[in-house]
Amino acid sequence: MDSPPDPLTETLPLLPGQRLQRGVSRALIDHDFVPVEEMPLSSGLRADIMALGPGGEIWIVECKSCRADFTADRKWQGYLDWCDRFFWAVDRDFPVGLLPEGMGLILADAWGGEIIAMAPRTPLAPARRKAVTQAFARSAALRLNALRDPRI
Repeated sequence: MDSPPDPLTETLPLLPGQRLQRGVSRALIDHDFVPVEEMPLSSGLRADIMALGPGGEIWIVECKSCRADFTADRKWQGYLDWCDRFFWAVDRDFPVGLLPEGMGLILADAWGGEIIAMAPRTPLAPARRKAVTQAFARSAALRLNALRDPRI
């Protein structure tokens, strides 16, 4: 993880979960994965981060900013059918013993992160991969266009 930049030139989201998302997104980019935060799924769920790798592999990362955030979560297993690998992302103070075994783990802060445990790969079916990849591309393109035209 990188050291914090100059506080006079750096702005951060206010919420701890958003800070964690930013650091995880930076770490994913370092691994050549492009992230989309708050990615809606056709199942009605919304992934904290979905990332697309150079070979088309799809990762979902669920960010947990504290114990209460984790214990209140009853939906995380619903993400498993929408990705090739599933990761938890937490900060260094999080009690990682609470997390289910056999999943990926990313330790992060607002400025970066590190993959501590690689998630096992469970390849998506080709039709599901196509649908998820198209939804990812459309979401990313709409967000990019919204930066140029707030009416979108």
